[in-house]
Amino acid sequence: MGSTTEPTELIDRFGMETVKLLWDSVSRETVQWLRNRHFGFLQLDCLLIHGSSVGVSDELTPETPPWQMLDRLQRVEANSLFCGRSGQVFEYVLQGGSVNSSVMTLDSQQPMQTMTAPKRRVVGVGNVGREPGKATNTLYSPNSGLAEGEALRDRLEFKTVYYGEKKGFAN
Repeated sequence: MGSTTEPTELIDRFGMETVKLLWDSVSRETVQWLRNRHFGFLQLDCLLIHGSSVGVSDELTPETPPWQMLDRLQRVEANSLFCGRSGQVFEYVLQGGSVNSSVMTLDSQQPMQTMTAPKRRVVGVGNVGREPGKATNTLYSPNSGLAEGEALRDRLEFKTVYYGEKKGFAN
């Protein structure tokens, strides 16, 4: 579902016949309702989104290049991006840093500019149902208290829930 009326991405990926079957199976009221939903949830400095800040189908994985991850984070000014499109469970940390740049022409040189980026991360939240009998989840607790006297920090845990023959939580 996008803001455009043509499902070109779906057609390219699944073919016209499958897209028509989907279109005929979903009421127009439901389609309109879905179009009016928020793309993601931004709270504090965290964004929870299905794909990325580029689109629902943008799939971020541990193999995504750092410049692309930084681009997705800077578009929404979030320091943590939680995404689910890939179905993978991962934490991708971009260390803070800065870049100095200037432009030199034949006539003159512009003053040096410094761009600073804080430490940021992209988190793959996992999936439910892609693998039969297994669901992966991400638990995030901002500013979790540690032992008394220790500094507050974010807490990120990955859990796997098995259902079927082997049930329960595992690490």
